[in-house]
Amino acid sequence: MLMMNGYQIKKFYGAEEILSDVSFDIYEGEKVGLLGGNGAGKSTLLRLLDGTETPDEGTVSVRRGAKIGKTEQIPDYGERSVEEVLLGVFERTLGLQSRLRELEAQMSAVAGSVLDRLLREYGEAQEEFERAGGYEIPARVDMVASGIGITPEQRKRPFAELSGGEKTKVSLAALLLSEADALLLDEPTNHLDMEAAAWLENFIRESPATIVIVSHDRYFLTQTVEKVIELEDGEATVFPCGYAEYRKEKEVRLLRQFEEYKEQQKVIKQMKEAIKRLIEWGKQGDNPKFFRKAAAMQKALDRMEKVKRPVLERAAIGLALASAERTGEDVLTLRGVRKAYGGRTLLGEADALLRYGERAVLLGGNGAGKTTLMRMVLGLEQPDGGDLRLGSRVRVGYLAQEEAPPEDRTSVLDYYKEHAAVEEGESRGRLAKFLFYGKDVFKPVAGLSGGEWSRLRLAVLMVQKPNLLLLDEPTNHLDIPSREALEEALEEYDGTILAVSHDRFFINRIAQTVWALEGGSLEATLGGYDDYREERKKKAERRAASGVEGGRAAGASGGSGPAARGVPGGKAGSAGAGAASRRDPAKLEREIAGLEARSAALGEALADPAHALDAQRLSGWLAEKNGLDTEIDRLTEEWLALTAD
Repeated sequence: MLMMNGYQIKKFYGAEEILSDVSFDIYEGEKVGLLGGNGAGKSTLLRLLDGTETPDEGTVSVRRGAKIGKTEQIPDYGERSVEEVLLGVFERTLGLQSRLRELEAQMSAVAGSVLDRLLREYGEAQEEFERAGGYEIPARVDMVASGIGITPEQRKRPFAELSGGEKTKVSLAALLLSEADALLLDEPTNHLDMEAAAWLENFIRESPATIVIVSHDRYFLTQTVEKVIELEDGEATVFPCGYAEYRKEKEVRLLRQFEEYKEQQKVIKQMKEAIKRLIEWGKQGDNPKFFRKAAAMQKALDRMEKVKRPVLERAAIGLALASAERTGEDVLTLRGVRKAYGGRTLLGEADALLRYGERAVLLGGNGAGKTTLMRMVLGLEQPDGGDLRLGSRVRVGYLAQEEAPPEDRTSVLDYYKEHAAVEEGESRGRLAKFLFYGKDVFKPVAGLSGGEWSRLRLAVLMVQKPNLLLLDEPTNHLDIPSREALEEALEEYDGTILAVSHDRFFINRIAQTVWALEGGSLEATLGGYDDYREERKKKAERRAASGVEGGRAAGASGGSGPAARGVPGGKAGSAGAGAASRRDPAKLEREIAGLEARSAALGEALADPAHALDAQRLSGWLAEKNGLDTEIDRLTEEWLALTAD
């Protein structure tokens, strides 16, 4: 059944035509990718679909009675906590629950016909509560919150106190819980780590809702969409296939259209030449018959449906990275590097080696220490111990992760001239390669979009000719063509690269090695993101298998209760200060390591998309992990107290 469609839509902003003759159909349950360059009209079309705007011409239709959910500007939830925001999605159902509690209180104080009436009302309310899924609400909230990456601590905090990225995640979670018939998602993976993005992919695939996605995350699109609507030059082209197939099909269509265009141009040229000859013959012989034939041929030419000349190559950034000189063989060496903040270990005895020409991508959760490691490489921070050393003749180029440009009224042109040390004429030519044309070079830096700011910094980086590139989320804010241009430049770059990225498509294309930073340890895996994910899955399976064997051994030796099930408890969970003073620090370290391994395995299981819809299992794992983490913190304090003596 048709969920929504557009027919010959036109939309203007002032005199500028944003959408021209856009038509498409979207059916129930379809997962659709809405693609197009910056300014192509994607956000405009989403506003037309959710009814906040209307087309200037044409029609937009949505199935009668359909509930539409859309990622919005962050709403104001007042003083409500995150938990209250998430539960607010079920306001009507929870109202029934409150009514049930009221009826229970009333029934305890009455009898006879009044009690009979209250019992009937109670039964009806309870049946409605059950139909609405009221008993599953806590498990559903736990499932979505943990999947998106909202921690139990965050759920207790006031929504107003969260950062912008945290608020965006909570708003997305509330939207997913709303059970809308159609979801319009604009860049849904922004502010999500890779585990949360993988969970969201599975949620979308399993959801019965119709979902329209605007995203620059190519890996995410590959995993989720089954149809692509591309907006280009104000027109829509529908591709009834997934993202990977769309890329191939688009190239085939462009080449076919170009051949049709060339053939039609030959016919048009021949017709124009024939018309010209007929007119000349008519003049020479004063014969109206030739004029009539020329007029008929001109009408046929005017009625001909012209094949539009396809643009085979769109304007993209002209990025060509080169290094000034070759470094030594060992570019970056870490030997037993340690770094901690506030008692928390970011790096513990870390060893790593980055050789000349290698491309490594550094992965890790928020706060794992990725940016700290980058700053140590730059010399902005020092390790607490161990040796971090750059090789000979290393010249570092650094692209920091910056959400927005500085509040600087300097123009793009002046900024580039200052940082690239290039004269104005040459500067304008080079900036044009990064899509800053004409008056664009006089824009103030403070007024640039995220994508423009990224392009400007890449333009400066290209001039510096470093032989070691440190890139912190380099694809943030770049559209798909700019990301692809950056990847091509990095593939051809003859220096060494260490990048931090959550862009899984970028990692698969660029990385020769993945450095995973987790729990203070740094581990290297050869290959890209898919290789890293496969290796991580194997390790989780091995840990789970060893945990099962450990549990069996504990059971065989008479162990029981929480400790035997791998959950802290018993003596370890209730040891007082006197017991702590008698414990062996070495044994305590081993106990903490075991609990951390189990907690890490549970974290991977929670992030695994295969379990995304098993609410009961997820809830149990989450509770177990929270208990483990609490015990790890307590034992760590105990260990610190022992080792400080």
